[in-house]
Amino acid sequence: MFPLGVVLLPTERTPLHIFEPRYRELIGECLAERRDFGLVLGGDEETHSVGTRAAVTEVLDRFSDGRLDVVVEGGDRFRIVEPTEGRSFRTARVEPYDDVPDPGSSAEVEQALTLFQRLVELTGSDVDIPKAASSQLSFELAARFNFAPPLKQQLLEERSERLRLVRLCEMFEKGAEVVARQHEVAALASTNGHAKPGGP
Repeated sequence: MFPLGVVLLPTERTPLHIFEPRYRELIGECLAERRDFGLVLGGDEETHSVGTRAAVTEVLDRFSDGRLDVVVEGGDRFRIVEPTEGRSFRTARVEPYDDVPDPGSSAEVEQALTLFQRLVELTGSDVDIPKAASSQLSFELAARFNFAPPLKQQLLEERSERLRLVRLCEMFEKGAEVVARQHEVAALASTNGHAKPGGP
């Protein structure tokens, strides 16, 4: 198990720099045996109980001192049942953490995709748009933006796809408002702080 200050959502890919000896050992075993590891938000003192199985999809660089730069991809979620011992890195007994049967409606899916596209346009991001029929649409949408870890952890722990989509719509709307306001401030700054008068 690998506790970090980041949240890895299902379907999300993220780079990691592996430098501590215990985690170099962990990732080395995962690469040699083609195994996943558990990534959870937290540290040595406190760790969240719900995390994500992570698979190393690419090794970007290997350094002479044993450090690694890798890319990992999020898989299924799990819940920690109890910690175990015997290794240099953290280990635990876990159980699957699955959704309840509560898919988003067609209207909720459409709204989430519309707000997602609006935020993409406002930020000028170069991301692809997930398919509406995806069973993990909420995770695919959220994985394409850099939300704060606490917000991502809330999404990770939510077991209803419908409620995740509703929460995402709120997050996208707030994000769009912030970006739009930043554009207004930047435009005003370009005129030395003087707004252009209206009218013909």
